[in-house]
Amino acid sequence: MSGFEDPAEGRFIERLLARDERAFNELVQLYGDRIYRLVHRMLGRREEAEDMAQEVFVQVFKAIDQFRGDSKLGTWIYRIAVNTCKNRNKYLSRRHSDKEEEFEPLAERSAVGDAGGASSEYAQPDQVVAGYQMESIVRRCIAELEEDFREVLILRDLEDLSYEDIVAITGHPEGTVKSRLHRARAMLKAKVEALLGEKIP
Repeated sequence: MSGFEDPAEGRFIERLLARDERAFNELVQLYGDRIYRLVHRMLGRREEAEDMAQEVFVQVFKAIDQFRGDSKLGTWIYRIAVNTCKNRNKYLSRRHSDKEEEFEPLAERSAVGDAGGASSEYAQPDQVVAGYQMESIVRRCIAELEEDFREVLILRDLEDLSYEDIVAITGHPEGTVKSRLHRARAMLKAKVEALLGEKIP
């Protein structure tokens, strides 16, 4: 597997190609939480995210023979996850699925931790509620963005991926990614301000 820059990743991929069951279990342990979080953000619904995260790994297992090392393994898995979400959204849109379903805050970030003030170790109850409500508003507004804008916003600002990785995942030139990200941020800000009835600094 000399084509891989990272020898350790190359050996791991060799195990995956050999259909080593333990390697697949390790893969799910390594990427399971991140893929669930990404899919949840892309789809906005927990039950959908649970099913689709499993589907992503099914697709990874089926397609591992097609991985050529042109990008990092994680980037390739993210690309499969994004495409799986796009296909699911197309299916749901054809069925006119109700978009007013649950948009729960993700569990990896605590509203208490985010809303905490400088003078106290813990946030006051009203701060917790305000933080929770603000997060819910932002999540709903992200879910309302057009898919092309939503995906780059999630990948860059929420998943904190590099532009290089986003280019590899989306297949779009870096200029397109940056342009869409700029527009997505502006649209998100406008949507949140419209709901709050006030300007955001």
